[in-house]
Amino acid sequence: MERDKAAGLDLSQSENEWIVRLSGNWELTQPLPSAAELEKRLGSGTKVGRLRFETDSLGSWDTGLLTFLQKVIDASSRNQIQVDKQGLPPGARRILDLASAVPERKGARKDTVRQGFLERVGFKAMEVTRSSGENIEFVGEAFVALGRFLVGKATFRRSDLVLLLQECGAQALPIVSLICLLVGLILAFVGAIQLKMFGAQIFVADVVGIGMVRVMGAIMTGIIMAGRTGAAFAAQLGTMQVNEEIDALKTLGISPIEFLVLPRMIALIIMMPLLCLYADFMGILGGLVVAMGMLDLNATEYLNRTREALTLTTVAIGVFHSAVFGVLVALSGCLRGIQCGRSASAVGYATTSAVVTSIVSIIVATAIITFACQVLGI
Repeated sequence: MERDKAAGLDLSQSENEWIVRLSGNWELTQPLPSAAELEKRLGSGTKVGRLRFETDSLGSWDTGLLTFLQKVIDASSRNQIQVDKQGLPPGARRILDLASAVPERKGARKDTVRQGFLERVGFKAMEVTRSSGENIEFVGEAFVALGRFLVGKATFRRSDLVLLLQECGAQALPIVSLICLLVGLILAFVGAIQLKMFGAQIFVADVVGIGMVRVMGAIMTGIIMAGRTGAAFAAQLGTMQVNEEIDALKTLGISPIEFLVLPRMIALIIMMPLLCLYADFMGILGGLVVAMGMLDLNATEYLNRTREALTLTTVAIGVFHSAVFGVLVALSGCLRGIQCGRSASAVGYATTSAVVTSIVSIIVATAIITFACQVLGI
């Protein structure tokens, strides 16, 4: 059958021109002649200035023919041979002309050069420097907006603040309750195993009470809010960045920092200390469950011992931790959301980056505050 006729190729020389005869069906579904041998003959040094095609016996064709023709044309150009395309099928001529209408950009095929170690370090240092400058600028703008709020000049919707207070506070109670109750159970269980060896079971109240109230309650609440609320802030602002809503606010003369970041920061500053106190209570409750179940202590003596172990200074330090963590979580989430790119994948990256930044900031802040308390003797 004509449709099954194999592709054929013949190259001959007539006076001052090459003649390329094509026959058969040039389709990718069957073996096609290679252009390598033809390219080799064109570059053999023979003084021939012209090349033309004869396609009277050519059957059906597809991109297999076009690829072959392009290789022949490129080889002819390298050897300064003029190509006459008139013998080609009209459709093939039009496609080849269209492919050569826009010249290839110079250097487009240059091989990728692997960067050296020092070059990579330099680029990374420049990126860190640029990012640090942007972060410092964002933090500065956020605190300026907070100052404007304190003097009553900030521009944002109060209804947004009320809604954010609910999202950051009441809606976070279930997860805070569960996690902090379990943390209290763990602290009490670990302490009970060791204290029971010395007959000092009552001091498990000191371990749980001081540990939860001074730092653990604030840290656990901060980490929970980083994964829950900080990520939500980054996703919300990142989506607004993708949809160009933040650009629209700037066009209207509304500061995105005051309108979007400020209410979120205020909501966490207000709710984090309250959540921290609630987390402390749940942690002490978890310790009470272990004390009554493992150590045969009654609730009265456990709670009395907890009250004696705790001081207002200990409670104040824990509340201060939580307020600082609230600022860090809000700033980290909003910063990554504002810095988000213009694609859906960028929103996911911004969300992940917000959680990581928040948790690292919480740990670093805890170390700094703990060291400062040690220096001050509190």
